Amino acid sequence: MNAIVEALAFLLGFLAWLMVGITLPNRYWKVSSVDGNVITTSTIYENLWMSCATDSTGVHNCRDFPSLLALNGYIQASRALMIAAIVFGTFGLVATLVGMKCSKIGGENYVLKGRITAIGGVLFLLQGICTMIAISWYAANITQEFFDQFYPGTKYEIGEGLYIGWSSGTLAICGGACLLCACKVNNPNEKTQYPYQPSSRGHVLSAGAVTQSAPSNYGRNAYV
Repeated sequence: MNAIVEALAFLLGFLAWLMVGITLPNRYWKVSSVDGNVITTSTIYENLWMSCATDSTGVHNCRDFPSLLALNGYIQASRALMIAAIVFGTFGLVATLVGMKCSKIGGENYVLKGRITAIGGVLFLLQGICTMIAISWYAANITQEFFDQFYPGTKYEIGEGLYIGWSSGTLAICGGACLLCACKVNNPNEKTQYPYQPSSRGHVLSAGAVTQSAPSNYGRNAYV
């Protein structure tokens, strides 16, 4: 395992985990501007948890979604995926910190530490995949409603929260891929070398005790 690649992957995973934590409570997942005169111009924005509005004077008014079951299915799925991404990222950070070669937490069993690092890489990949699915699904519904000419409701545009989420998913996938690449894969043609250990049975003769027997001048038939 390459310690530099592991450290880089851990940094990418930590940044991805931090950014997904910023994305989830961000209010600007989708934004819509209602144009009017200077007084009535307002901005409406929503996320997975609430809907807010602000006018030209800077007054904010937010309202939580009253019922979970009354929400659209993609909002409920996005909530679950984002929470799952945070959980995967948390366990991925712990596994990577334990399995890193430069870390002394998991001892000096580098084979076991390499497997733990690989598990951390898989968890980072799951975090990135969950984040990408949630953000992309939410953005697809925004664009579908925006370009639908027969949609009667308010049309929104993609907010800054989605861009942060896409960046988080990309960093998580890159970090997981780096961790999996950092794990050393043994070549099947390469023989494993084991340290020599002398046998505990029998006696070990010293060099001075070994003597060479003198050749006999008598043949086998000379003995009765």
